[in-house]
Amino acid sequence: MIVKPPGPAPTAAVPASPHISVLLNEVVDALSPRDGGVYVDGTFGAGGYSRAILDRADCRVWGIDRDPEAIERGRQLALAYPGRLEIVEGRFGDMDRLLAGHGVESVDGVALDIGVSSPQIDEPERGFSFRFDGPLDMRMGRDGPTAADVVNTATQDELADIIFHYGEERMARRVARAIIAARLDTPFARTKQLADVVRSVVPKGKGDAIDPATRTFQALRIHVNDELGELRRGLAAAESLLKPGGRLAVVSFHSLEDREVKTFLKERSSPPPSPSRHAPSLAADARSPSFRLLSRKPIVPTDQEAHSNPRARSARLRAAERTAAPAYPAPGKEAA
Repeated sequence: MIVKPPGPAPTAAVPASPHISVLLNEVVDALSPRDGGVYVDGTFGAGGYSRAILDRADCRVWGIDRDPEAIERGRQLALAYPGRLEIVEGRFGDMDRLLAGHGVESVDGVALDIGVSSPQIDEPERGFSFRFDGPLDMRMGRDGPTAADVVNTATQDELADIIFHYGEERMARRVARAIIAARLDTPFARTKQLADVVRSVVPKGKGDAIDPATRTFQALRIHVNDELGELRRGLAAAESLLKPGGRLAVVSFHSLEDREVKTFLKERSSPPPSPSRHAPSLAADARSPSFRLLSRKPIVPTDQEAHSNPRARSARLRAAERTAAPAYPAPGKEAA
């Protein structure tokens, strides 16, 4: 592994973070950074986890993000940690390939914060939120179809499937029909247009604090950015990069993401079946666990954090330690 030795402690003024990283202390505790270690902040965002890791130990961090604005923030933050923070533009699902291009073949820890970041939500022109009227975009990067492209071209069945599976919206077919009808008159271009159409057909429950458009917007964002596919690839990439004893810490914010993480870690941490004369091939083909769970249940925010940072309320942290066993085959790849 080609890695420069850690540089000196920060000498420049550290830029203020524009948002509060969720479960920050818990993530850093799970990673347990050590002097001389190499860590990956796979969803750099505003750099909260990177900053905390660098402040905890004299180590090195590689920050990865597909968002050009996050990359620019990272380059500014790197000035405060000369030689210790490296910023790479790309998807965290490609972290093994991206870091290999910089001579890094293994790391001591990987942190992932799944979903949209606060800076993205708070910028109307990114089109993630219906709280502000802006272009119906929702792309974390600057490539691929926008949310407007999807709602203006997808069939009714395609829209219903996206909204039901990724937004867990019970009235998905009703929403899809309303979108199809509305776009016949005026193609969708703004977030307010879409939110108003969804609200017109999804009633707000009594005492429900969630806006009726929330689940549809979540579904489109996940679809546009292939977030669940990216998560699967990212977990497999982290597994291949982590050294024995290296730590993985993943924060998710809704059940779809958490289910992916839980399933991945359960599969990789379960002991192989005992030999059986009835099914000897199962035991012969079984793989040794590649992870050891650091806790069986997810870590959740304290009441104090949930109160002070509403975004934290649904957060779940799952963490595990890499064993010396070989990595499982990556999605879509055969075992070596």
